[in-house]
Amino acid sequence: MSKDLTTSAVARSNVLNNRYALGKLEEHLALGGLRIEGELVFFKAHVAQLLDIDERTIDRYLASHEDELKRNGYQVLKGKPLKNIKLAMVDDISVVDLIGATVPALGVFSFRAVLNLAMLVTESERAKAIRNRMLDIVLDVVAERTGGHTRFINQRDQDYLPSAFIEDSYRKQFTNALRDHVEMGNHKYAVYTDKIYQAVFCENAREYKQVLRLADGDSTRETMYAEVLRTLASFESGLAASIQQQAQQLGRKLTPAEVDQLLAEAAASPYLKPSIDDARARMVSRDLEFREALHQKLEAYVQAVPAADFERFLGERSQALEERLSDPKLLAVLQRLKDR
Repeated sequence: MSKDLTTSAVARSNVLNNRYALGKLEEHLALGGLRIEGELVFFKAHVAQLLDIDERTIDRYLASHEDELKRNGYQVLKGKPLKNIKLAMVDDISVVDLIGATVPALGVFSFRAVLNLAMLVTESERAKAIRNRMLDIVLDVVAERTGGHTRFINQRDQDYLPSAFIEDSYRKQFTNALRDHVEMGNHKYAVYTDKIYQAVFCENAREYKQVLRLADGDSTRETMYAEVLRTLASFESGLAASIQQQAQQLGRKLTPAEVDQLLAEAAASPYLKPSIDDARARMVSRDLEFREALHQKLEAYVQAVPAADFERFLGERSQALEERLSDPKLLAVLQRLKDR
């Protein structure tokens, strides 16, 4: 999956959806612009100068990427909004001359839209330099806000610990079903863990560890997002119940082939498909953005990381696991989950 900003709409969105990175970019890139009613704005002539391109080049990108640029703050002012901006800048002779007294419409770029255009333009060395600096700043922001521990960025989510507790409970039900109802040696626990991983996110435990660059002794589930853990819990719970039910009906332990058939039926269940698809998309998209790790078998599920996820993992409400464990309210929730 390419993270080339000039070709990847997902990569561009991931920069522009990260408000923490945008704040640092505004500070460190120092692109100038005019602050009107608290917002930075740039006229086409400003942007052409910043990116060292002519205005006709900007027009071509506006035509080819109109929806994307408008979504990120480019707008054409007419009527009252245009009149208001002229009135706001009436004391700035250079800006008034730039706008023109009789111009009927004016294209205006927000700071986000300027960054968006800089990520698109391939004709300019200056735009390329801005892109390179942009990527460096984005990486620095993620490292700074996570203390450099992106491997466990999943644990900064307030939903992580409750989901981990719930998944552990259903995991015990599943391993108990394997112990009591499946005719197979003790390696069955690792074998069916791998098969469930394959069903949910198309990788076995070894492959998952390789993607995230985990050591052999590292726990895979300690790095998984809350949605992935809940999907695993649903899968394990349903499969455990099916194994127990069929073993009781037959009056004997199941063979591996019979368990494989039950697992295949669970993987194909239309009831689980939305949850599995959601877990795949969240895992591959977040890992690509936050951990610089690509699950190649899930590449088709890559999406832009929404702004809410940057808040979730980098924002003020996100916390390292050690801080979260000191919260008495959370401890009370975990105790209820343990006692249920």
